[in-house]
Amino acid sequence: MPPTLAAVAALRQLGLRSRTGPLPDAPVVWVAVSELEDPTPFLEGGELVLTTGMRLTSANAAAYVARLVGRGVAGLGFAVGVIHETIPPELLAAARDQGLVLLEVPRPTPFIAIGKAVSRMLAAEWYEDVTRAYQAQRELTRAALTGPGALVTRLARLLGGWALLLDASGAVRHAEPAGARSRAAALAPELARLRPRPAASVSLAVPDDHIAVQRIGLGGRPRGFLAVGTDAPLPHAAHTIVGAAVALLTLQSETPRTGRELRASLAALLLGRPDEGPSVPRGPVRVLACAGGTAVLDALESDPAGARCPALPLDGHCAVIVPDELAGAVEALLPGPIGVSAPATGDLAAALRQAEQALAAAAQTEQDVLHYTDLPGQGVLGLLEPGLAHAFADTLLAPLREEDLVETVRAYVAANGHGEAAARALGVHRHTLRARMRKAAELLGRDPDDPAVRAELWIALAVMSSRSGQIGHRGDSKSGPPRLA
Repeated sequence: MPPTLAAVAALRQLGLRSRTGPLPDAPVVWVAVSELEDPTPFLEGGELVLTTGMRLTSANAAAYVARLVGRGVAGLGFAVGVIHETIPPELLAAARDQGLVLLEVPRPTPFIAIGKAVSRMLAAEWYEDVTRAYQAQRELTRAALTGPGALVTRLARLLGGWALLLDASGAVRHAEPAGARSRAAALAPELARLRPRPAASVSLAVPDDHIAVQRIGLGGRPRGFLAVGTDAPLPHAAHTIVGAAVALLTLQSETPRTGRELRASLAALLLGRPDEGPSVPRGPVRVLACAGGTAVLDALESDPAGARCPALPLDGHCAVIVPDELAGAVEALLPGPIGVSAPATGDLAAALRQAEQALAAAAQTEQDVLHYTDLPGQGVLGLLEPGLAHAFADTLLAPLREEDLVETVRAYVAANGHGEAAARALGVHRHTLRARMRKAAELLGRDPDDPAVRAELWIALAVMSSRSGQIGHRGDSKSGPPRLA
């Protein structure tokens, strides 16, 4: 949430004083300085407007206040000792009559100091939201490795509410808590609205419940639906978390099932293919890339758990295939640094690449053990099957490439939907950014302000950044978090 007007006014170094009574908890989304008689065409609502009253007269004060109130500004800061020694009584009376918060700005306080203070508060809030969302996404990714049920359980706990995973017909697959199962019947009309609309979502407000329902799947026929409910409306960060959950469930629904891949690997081995590989792992395994040389082989041979793990010396390091349930025990045996892949059941070459990337990062950061899923963004991307992922990315981004809008959308996604921040990152005016994003929305046929759509775009952009079979390498999302002034 943005800082409140009361929080801004409480900053002692600014010396702001309310002239209209107690301050409300109205959010301040930005600070706007204007000496126009009518600044409202340049405002969006929620701003703290600052003025010296250069064009203010006793005759136009009431109309000036009415325009600001109609635009929905957070409040008005009036500098005294510049044009007017005190706040004009007509302005003060109009503000009190029309419910506009009026702050007196002392002569020693420059407007830029107020703008910087609010920017710092916004940046702190933005960083807190991003950190909270990132940590939640990591937790969801780890849960997704166990299965959809674990992901739904983790999501409900992160939101402090309930969550339902429904199949395409509306039947309950997973419910957290169990009592949430009874809510499925009431959601049937909303599911009917969502079925023909890819990447769509609906929000409902019922007594004591705020509900969001999102469609799972990329094709014309939905793979299922995710519904969440909380006591209060979801904040922005929570929408991002729900979008990540939908993306993970969509990826799982569109990716070939693990058992099918394992059966294919076993059949290939029995038929004499592939040419290399002494055996097919039983169940999920992890690949460890170890820089310890022959000491790694000695350590494996010294322990019963390690003896079960085939190892292969490579150029400069050693690769070890470890059953997932033994990973922790084997990691403790081996000298560091060690890079650990995500769990894998079929493509061990990809798992080796993950482990080698984690090993490089571990050596650079002087860590003994580093998991690939702990690298930024790797948890989600690690669930993708490369062929399907690249086809998904190419299809989604093709219309944007034709209109040279890929970098615009990348900056908007990196800014988490904050238009001002994206415009600054691109070095363009916010109106230019808005026009480009409207065009992008038309081309995509979906709304980039929907967190689920932004999650899909982030994944597509990350996949597009690595054109080889390998995906998910460090730095896929080229745009870092835009700086707030």
